[in-house]
Amino acid sequence: QVQLVESGGGLVQPGGSLTLSCAASGIFFAINAMGWYRQAPGKERELVATITSGSSIDYADSVKGRFTISRDNAKNTVYLQMNSLKPEDTAVYYCNAVIVTLSRVYRVYWGQGTQVTVSS
Repeated sequence: QVQLVESGGGLVQPGGSLTLSCAASGIFFAINAMGWYRQAPGKERELVATITSGSSIDYADSVKGRFTISRDNAKNTVYLQMNSLKPEDTAVYYCNAVIVTLSRVYRVYWGQGTQVTVSS
């Protein structure tokens, strides 16, 4: 069974920084893309950033220049460095990974979510 475990959320003041981590565990062939999504109260879940196994990166326009996504393939871990945080960044942040199973089937997994609150 594949699991994604997130950490690093919390309360931060506007202008502050946080780093989220998400580690994938279990038995699988490989990890394809990994990414971060977020969902604010009353809103739909939205893409924040993604990174492929070849390190191709995509960001939502709202976070470009402030957030940085990276991954450590040896640790099966993806990170989200968030700088210059704004109150509108407040949301539950979810880790996402496209896992290639031992049978070479591509499956999407989600983490449990971690709360990020930006408030003074």
